[in-house]
Amino acid sequence: MAVTESVTGGTLGGARAAHEGILRRQSARESRARTYARALPIVPVRARGLTIEGADGRRYLDCLSGAGTLALGHNHPVVLEAIRKVLDSGAPLSVLDLATPVKDAFVTELFRTLPPGLADRARVQFCGPAGTDAVEAAFKLVRAATGRTGMLAFTGAYHGMTTGALAASGGAGDVRVARLPYPQDYRCPFGVGGPRGAELAARWTESVLDDPKSGVPLPAGMILEPVQGEGGVIPAPDDWLRRMRRVTADRSIPLIADEIQTGVGRTGAFWAVEHSGVTPDVMVLSKAIGGSLPLAVVVYRDDLDVWEPGAHAGTFRGNQLAMAAGTATLAHVRENALAERAGLLGSRMLSQLRTLQAEFACIGDVRGRGLMIGVELVDPEGEGRTGEARDTGGAAGAGARDREACGTGRTAGGRTGAEDAGGRDGRPGVQGGAADMGGRDHDPGWGRGVPGGAAGAGNGAAGVMDRADGVVSARGDTAGALDRAPGVGRGAVGGAVTGRDADARREPRPAAPEFAAAVQRACLERGLIVELGGRHAGVVRLLPPLTISDEQAAAVLDRLADAVAAVARDPAGHGVLPPRPDGRKKPTG
Repeated sequence: MAVTESVTGGTLGGARAAHEGILRRQSARESRARTYARALPIVPVRARGLTIEGADGRRYLDCLSGAGTLALGHNHPVVLEAIRKVLDSGAPLSVLDLATPVKDAFVTELFRTLPPGLADRARVQFCGPAGTDAVEAAFKLVRAATGRTGMLAFTGAYHGMTTGALAASGGAGDVRVARLPYPQDYRCPFGVGGPRGAELAARWTESVLDDPKSGVPLPAGMILEPVQGEGGVIPAPDDWLRRMRRVTADRSIPLIADEIQTGVGRTGAFWAVEHSGVTPDVMVLSKAIGGSLPLAVVVYRDDLDVWEPGAHAGTFRGNQLAMAAGTATLAHVRENALAERAGLLGSRMLSQLRTLQAEFACIGDVRGRGLMIGVELVDPEGEGRTGEARDTGGAAGAGARDREACGTGRTAGGRTGAEDAGGRDGRPGVQGGAADMGGRDHDPGWGRGVPGGAAGAGNGAAGVMDRADGVVSARGDTAGALDRAPGVGRGAVGGAVTGRDADARREPRPAAPEFAAAVQRACLERGLIVELGGRHAGVVRLLPPLTISDEQAAAVLDRLADAVAAVARDPAGHGVLPPRPDGRKKPTG
């Protein structure tokens, strides 16, 4: 559909008027508790794969993916076919906890994917359709099984919005759960990071459990995220996770893995605990397991199955459409090795983002696992914990950090990376220069300032947009744009940051949530949807679908780089780029 046509066939002006009217009515009628709608004032009307089209005709690359719900992206053909099959069959759509062929197929496929140590003796509890209810059910289960009441959780955690789940999350106001340090490199609670920081966190946990005067009696269970999502995309070190497994097993404490956001291939393994070889006693699952529809379950070891009939229930735990969509999604991810693909592509994206980090002092840290990626934005002029300059761990961008607090290094052509941040070659709009995905293969700088680049994503690159909708190759040697693109097209000289050990030695700058919000807005202007998270809402989060192509990944990083450059050069303008030499402003969206 042409960008000048509205979704109802009217003019562009009419489409924008309809778009603004819907947003205005939402603001007037919906609860003040709404969140995403505030930061993302769009009105989606069509979607496929990575792309969303708004009521105003604009198109976006969606790296929010329903907060990780859309493992295969929007309206994947195998998901739609599974839903149509149930609808056309005349089968009931909601059956409480009765057995059905659709449910049986879902459980069979789910058990096929579970870690072997759990799959052999697993039980599954269907809950209300949100992940927070699965967390509540898991807490009730381990309390009933152990006869104990306390819970262990970790700083920075997010487990849901209901009372019990909130009590175990990082923002709890009324503490009913013992809180333990979650290891991280950049903002290590012990100031050391790396393996040493993880070791200290583990020792603290053991001390709390073994000290009779710690004030923490033996708990009913421990809940943790293998990668903290809302906490700022912080992967748990594998050694630490194995240590937590030993700590809990030695003390007969059930270990609950919250895989609500990390599951179904997101981190490069089907379940994130598989990276460490850990088999938890309980797993709480939601989001992607429903194939974009509401579904939540608890999977646990059979000796914990002490439920009385009706001990945990939910009217909508028999959602047949979600089970059918979930079965199709689980099978598609497994059969096409999309978890492995996510690991390979995610590693390349992290590498490119770390090159970008070496150029911009306002990027404090880049981290993640698979296609669960976080970029932490900081105040480059703020004092670190010691007041000393940070060691980047490499030569890249060092001069830029000294010369300009949040500026860019020079490219090989003598121009700053930000100069090409808007629409390329005078082409207006999101569908123009900001999206030049078709030209990436021939541009070692991902289209940055290349004359006559390909048509934009909205008008001429529909093929690129749709490549992720079918089966994605699981090959790790894909000769895509990421393999040929040195340093996000920014021309950085020297090496990138050397990784977690180097990060662990650096003192973190203060979080910059306002800067992160400005980058999020600048991304949206460029047709890229991202989420914010982290302790201070200063982490830009990328959660693209597992079906994202190399070309699309290049476009995502290009738009993000443009947004960072624009805001870094003009923080007060929140992403509005400076005028061009001819006096006209560069288009930004």
